[in-house]
Amino acid sequence: MEEHKTGGKFTSSLGFVLAAVGSAVGMGNIWLFPYRIGQYGGGAFLIPYFLFVALFSYVGLTGEFALGRLTGTGAMGSLDYVLGKKGKRGGRLLGVIPLLGVLGIAIGYSVVVGWVLRYTAGAVTGSILNNNAQGFFDALAVDFGSIPWHLAAVVLTVIILVLGVSGGIEKLSKIMMPAFFILFLIIAVRVAFLPGAVEGYLYLLRPDWSRLLEAETWVMAMGQAFFSLSINGAGMLIYGSYMKKSESILRHAGMTAVLDTLAALLAGFAIIPAVFAFGIDPTSGPALMFVTLPQVFAQMPGGQLFAVFFFLSVFFAGITSLMNMLEACGEALSSTVRLPRALSLALVGAVTFGAGLFVESLAGMGGWMDLITIYVSPFGAMLVAVCLYFVLGPGAVKDELALGGKRPGRMFDFVARAYVLVAAAVWVLGICYHGIG
Repeated sequence: MEEHKTGGKFTSSLGFVLAAVGSAVGMGNIWLFPYRIGQYGGGAFLIPYFLFVALFSYVGLTGEFALGRLTGTGAMGSLDYVLGKKGKRGGRLLGVIPLLGVLGIAIGYSVVVGWVLRYTAGAVTGSILNNNAQGFFDALAVDFGSIPWHLAAVVLTVIILVLGVSGGIEKLSKIMMPAFFILFLIIAVRVAFLPGAVEGYLYLLRPDWSRLLEAETWVMAMGQAFFSLSINGAGMLIYGSYMKKSESILRHAGMTAVLDTLAALLAGFAIIPAVFAFGIDPTSGPALMFVTLPQVFAQMPGGQLFAVFFFLSVFFAGITSLMNMLEACGEALSSTVRLPRALSLALVGAVTFGAGLFVESLAGMGGWMDLITIYVSPFGAMLVAVCLYFVLGPGAVKDELALGGKRPGRMFDFVARAYVLVAAAVWVLGICYHGIG
């Protein structure tokens, strides 16, 4: 089933991979991953994390890419196709659930991208370094405190998407994602020469093997890997629908996972040693990026330039993630109601911004994102996994994977069905732990 795509398709393997990496690399890589490494055993934490990344990329990412390319559409059309194969109805209605998760994340995420845009401007002018860092953030992260920056982030994202898949998403991803890696690498190299940076490296890499005996370490590694790869039943699926049939899905999924992991590690090596060099506690969450790091840059020689590099690179990571979320929702509206692409995206952008106005405070954004990432988004991902590997079956996925490479063997079937159980565990444990990603 191939539905008409007004946005076009990716024109190159590199463009697809960078767009997928752009979707995966986000705030969690920057403000949560480094802290979580230190919190759960340093280098020891990386062992379960790498294992879960391998699992989720091998059958999670590949599955969503394959289903999207097979059906040529997004979550609603794909689940309609899967259930239709079994003579069942209601697939489009089920497909609304992962889309609600993606839209919900986009609403909160657009607020954060607006904050990052404001900080980028503040880094250019030097205002975030000359004022009290906590006061600067407190004045921004309040009810209706970031409207122009929030609006600018959403409008810019919609404009990029209106340009189409190749002219907008692919072209901008080819610029923004290499720039992200280059800028973070420059910062990481500079930080390595700061006195006291070695304590940060020890915090990140010194293994505490006893942590591997604690269930919570594995749970948090699982949640971090799952959410970091942007597995949500809609975003990666829609990008898969724009992939050429000749492309290797397995290779693209593997490259996406590797580059996303490198981005997280690079962020850790750039941030945590700098924090330790100036004797500041490596707080987790938004405070690390918006309060702690400006204090670091203010004390660092040439700090203003590195502050510009940092927040510009974070903005690139944020805007490429937001592009994927709004694209998934815009495609669903366009294919369901048959609206022009530009109008569908404008409506989705308006809803995202309008709802986001009421969660511009730190407490509001945090509460909203907890609601979506604990209850809605992982449930949508689990739902798609069940439909993909238990309803449609691994065979159909392997047939699609074979179009661009070698068809996986029987082991794929076993791993795929195990993945469904792990995806269910992400949802259940997220509720039990009040968030794991």
